[in-house]
Amino acid sequence: MFMFPLLPSLPGEEQGLRNKSMRNKLDSWRSTIIFVLIIIMMTALFFSRAVLSVSMMAFVAGSFFHKGIKKQFLRFFSSPLLWGMSFLFFIPLLSGLWSTDRQEWMDVVRTKLPLLFFPLAFAGYGIGYRFTSKQWGGLGYIFTGLVTGGVCLSLFNYSVDFAAINKSYLSAKTIVTPLENDHVRFSWLVSVAILLAGWLCVEKRKENTTLVYCLAAVVILLVVYLHVLAVRTGLFSFYIMVAGTAIWLIIKKIRWQWGLGLLLLVIALPAVAYKTIPTFRNRVKYFLYDRSFFNKGEYWPGSTDAVRIISLKAGWNVMQQHPVKGVGFGDVLPVTKTWYGEHYPEMIESDKIYPSGEWMIYGAAAGWPGFLLFSCCMLVPFFIQTNNKLPWWLLNATAALSFLFDIGLEVQFGVFIYSFVILWCYQWLNAKKM
Repeated sequence: MFMFPLLPSLPGEEQGLRNKSMRNKLDSWRSTIIFVLIIIMMTALFFSRAVLSVSMMAFVAGSFFHKGIKKQFLRFFSSPLLWGMSFLFFIPLLSGLWSTDRQEWMDVVRTKLPLLFFPLAFAGYGIGYRFTSKQWGGLGYIFTGLVTGGVCLSLFNYSVDFAAINKSYLSAKTIVTPLENDHVRFSWLVSVAILLAGWLCVEKRKENTTLVYCLAAVVILLVVYLHVLAVRTGLFSFYIMVAGTAIWLIIKKIRWQWGLGLLLLVIALPAVAYKTIPTFRNRVKYFLYDRSFFNKGEYWPGSTDAVRIISLKAGWNVMQQHPVKGVGFGDVLPVTKTWYGEHYPEMIESDKIYPSGEWMIYGAAAGWPGFLLFSCCMLVPFFIQTNNKLPWWLLNATAALSFLFDIGLEVQFGVFIYSFVILWCYQWLNAKKM
């Protein structure tokens, strides 16, 4: 039996191997840099608006710094989730054709830029950069840790002046929160952290018992905090997640006893919170007091819920008066203020706010087409294939429902949180174990 000696590599082959090795190193470095930038963005959200802006731009730029740009754009256009989210940017952009207040329109478009650039950046995943499932999970732990740290800081501020803060809840005040005291957006982040920590508990239940106990303790802390903070966006999101999980377990016949237990929790937890948590109890009392105004649609200065209901009515009427193309995103507020002046002449200037819901803002700014397109953008994620349907559906359900009574897409924090969290969680929930 003859043995043939191995032929030496040709110079061209050596160069090819060297080039491939260099490309792999570049891809590794690019992935590491982008991973670090994501961590910086998460951290900057809680500490520095300026750093958040810079890190966002660096993340987007870094995601395009490779030779597969064509593939990245093709992936963007082939993904309904990605181009669907970008519609939330293009609708305001197009409304510039009929907006008269150009400065306000430009400010709106500038604020919504992440709704275009983040989908484009995340389209580069797997082409210009890639993470392991452990890295995606690591981001989940970092996110949960940051939210938990913010919760602890908020609770510390509460403990400093316990009695005064409890009393302030009778006049629509809240505990100081991170995100420059943006309690609405922070409360939704807390509910998302509960969802992700709960999902990690399920995923790691057979691997690391100590970690699961720690995550469970974090979930309990965050749930208690949501009731102490007593902000409806976070509370409704939490209860939607619990009820949705319970219904899923019962329908799928997966530990249906747990599903019944969760449904009982939805009923019992508010009652327990009312008896034991002063801020929650005072928030309910204020809500019942305020309800007498918004049930009748009456205006009372400083009545937050009544003002929100009137603002939604204003947005609806503006949309009916301009059903085809709306008034443009640059003119929503002045036209709405005109409506306030005609129907509520006694309204003070500080209560003349934007329509308190993204559906109404898109409807007032772009007419019925804008209203319907916004609805489609909110529905698209529910038709996207994913490896983990339940957490994905719950995440998007709470985001969409929050926009019924919140204008999160009109502020920098809200735009970043929505676009980043949705796209990051989609990639994470679909990451293959590596």
